[in-house]
Parts: sequence; structure tokens; C-alpha cells
Amino acid sequence: MRFVIIGGGPAGYQAATYAARLGAQVTVIERDVYGGAANLWDCIPSKTMIATGGAMSEGRRLSGMGLVQSSPVVDTEALTSRINGIANDLNGDIVKLLQSQGVRMIDGTGRFTGPNSIEATGPNGTESIEFDKALVSTGSRPRIPDWCEPDGDRILTTRDCYPPKVFPDSITVVGSGVTGVEFVHMFSSFGAEVTLVVSRQHVLPGKDPEVAGVLEDDFLRRGVKLLKGARAESIERTDDGDGTIVKCDDGRVVRSTHAVLAIGSVPNTDELGLEAAGVELDDWGYIPINHHCVTNQTHIYAAGDVSGKLPLASVASMQGRKVAEHVMGLHTIEHRHLDYDKAASAIFTEPEIADVGLAEAEAFASGRKIRVTKVPFSTTAKALINNDPRGFVKIISDPATGEVLGGSIVGRHAAELISVIALAVTANLRVSDIVESLLVHPALSEALAEAAE
Repeated sequence: MRFVIIGGGPAGYQAATYAARLGAQVTVIERDVYGGAANLWDCIPSKTMIATGGAMSEGRRLSGMGLVQSSPVVDTEALTSRINGIANDLNGDIVKLLQSQGVRMIDGTGRFTGPNSIEATGPNGTESIEFDKALVSTGSRPRIPDWCEPDGDRILTTRDCYPPKVFPDSITVVGSGVTGVEFVHMFSSFGAEVTLVVSRQHVLPGKDPEVAGVLEDDFLRRGVKLLKGARAESIERTDDGDGTIVKCDDGRVVRSTHAVLAIGSVPNTDELGLEAAGVELDDWGYIPINHHCVTNQTHIYAAGDVSGKLPLASVASMQGRKVAEHVMGLHTIEHRHLDYDKAASAIFTEPEIADVGLAEAEAFASGRKIRVTKVPFSTTAKALINNDPRGFVKIISDPATGEVLGGSIVGRHAAELISVIALAVTANLRVSDIVESLLVHPALSEALAEAAE
């Protein structure tokens, strides 16, 4: 089986290593970095900076824990070295993994030249590769509207923010989705004066309003300015070039030293020659797929951000493994389809936010009967020990069967704790299964059992 993959991100390298173990002859073509540009150039650096900013903000809790507060200072050079070091280590591990499985790696670009051929262009020239099966997993890039021209200096895309050239004195964040609120948290942790342009009436549209409310309260305590109901329509440099001006459609204007666009991403599906292979795109440039990640061409797959599903590295990785199974025919034996509605996700703000499965608002909108139980962390001993009682655990279940349908967590270590609810949702467990688990005391996870009662 000749299996060619364009894009060595989470979906691509997972598909490559798994298919190679199963006996496929695998070639991966990657133009940037194995592990994925969106992952190693966006996700990992941003979370590294958030972790550093979080360590700085720990000082706010010190006096309540019997300690004298300190004021740490950022070493920009050391932080840059740390960010690059983590990304390089992860990239190196992925390269070693691919090599250990006998995967051929071509550094360069790939382009379809026909239904079963790809042209790979790299430092050593161009070659034509014939394939039996192919996977497109080329990721995405920050979306740039026509009313803004980022310059990488004052007007930034998310990818321009790390490694940090400077830490802004003030910054306007345009976009109040997941990426936008993470950037608000990150920059405010480093001491910047932050303004967030919120096009709706609350941050995180599509998330539980109660969850969004906790985050907004924390932003306001930090001194973040929220411009609600405002949609940015232009970002320009000031006349002296030392700042930015963000103009909104309602007439409001925000001045700051820097501005960052965080309004989503677009798929990297251009210049792939997909028309030569007969692969169709939707109106937004994504590649439609079925539950096996198969495109309209039955021997060509798409996974990761280009598939238009959840833009999460965890989802891309699972898609990659499922593609490998399908390529090698294992789906005909025993195969669980990927259920995107049961994917856990997290937002690395302070407090952290995580959710999985059915949302409360979604259930009410559809008229579905649900049982909602909520327990604040302030009732748990561990939260009081940590001097951080913010947030809560909310579990949604079926009132008739007790089956866990979903849940939300706001608070310390929410991204880790959500795994318990995610497992329950995936395995169709009942709330009683959580209640009867013998959990650690004292621990934040006790709130999970209390919410399940």
C-alpha cells in the first residue's frame, strides 16, 4: 500500500506512524515543521507563555497563603529560549518517531498532478510520486481580513506574538473567541493594559454564558477593558508609528501600543492542485469528509484543520489514527467512528475552562430533558488549601437513565479534570459510576463526585 501524506502535523504524523506499523509504504511531505505549524508555532508557544504568565500571577495568591508577595521580572531572552527549546524538542521527537517506523520524509511542498500522483518539490528538486491512498493534512493559518494589514511589528497576527520581541505596554485584542481570550489572559499576566473587542454581548460566543461570566469577572478584576457589541472595521498605525488605532463599527476607537488579530483561521488548501485529483472544497475552502475522513474521492482523505471539523490537535491526532485504520482495512473488523460531539476542549485562561459533550444551552434549545448539577470549588478543601476557590463543576446527565451527557469545568486544572467527564461521556457511563469511584482527598476531583450525586 503506497500511502502519501501532505502535511506532517498531528493528523499527518499520527496517520504515518500508525499506517507504517501496519505495513504501509508511507511518504510524508512537510514544508514547515513536523508536528504542525499550528501546533508547534501557535499552540505550544502560546501555552508556554501562558504558563509563564500564570506563574507570575501566582503572586496574587501569596499573601493569602502566609507568604510575602514578590514581583518577578520577565527575562525575555530566557523565555524565548524556553519556547524554542520546547518546540524543537517536540519536533525532534516526532522526526525520530517517523524515522523509527521507516517513514520517508520529504522537506518541501506537495501538489496533486492527477488522481494518483503527487509532485513533491524540495531542496533536492522535484519528483513525481505515485500513490494508492493519500491524505491531505496541511493545517491552517491565521485569518486576515481585507480591512487590516498586519506588519509583524505593531499590528500582529497571533503567530507574530511569539517568541516575544517585546512585551507591549498596552494592546488591543480583536476577537473574543478561544484564542482571543487566551491572549487577553497572557498579555494581562505580563502586565499589559489590555482592551478586548467583543462583537457579541459576552466573550466566548457559543460557550456556556455562565462559564463566560466567570471569565469576564476575572478579566474585569485584572483591569481588562471589554468593548461589548463592537466589531472592529480597521486597524492602523498611529501617525508617529509608535502605536495602533482600532476603529469599531459603532464609532468607538481604541488606541494602544499594539493590536493583535485573533479572529480565527483559514485552511491551507490553496496551491495543492486538488482540482487535478478531483477533490472538492466547500465555500470556505475546507475539504468535506465523511465519518471515515474520506473526501469525495474514495482513495483520498482529509484530516485536521483542513477538514472543517473541530480545530484541535487532539481531534486531528485521532483522525490520523482513524485514517490509517481505514487505509489498511481495519475498519471492516472493529472500528469506532470518531464522534466530534464528544471531544473535550480547554481554554487556558485563568481560571481554566474546559467542556465536553452536550451543552446546557444546546439541550434547552432543542427541548431535550436534562439534569444539571453544579458544585462550586469553594466547597472543596483542596480549593481552600490552594487559596483559589474560583469556578465550579457542572455535569449534565439524562434524568431517566443517569447517563452522563456532558459537562463544564471552570477553575484550577480544569483541562486535566475534564478528562473524567470526557471518559464518562465517551464510555456512556452514569453519574453513579462517578459517585461510586473512590477518589483522592483532599483533591479538586472531589467536586466531580459531588456534582454527580
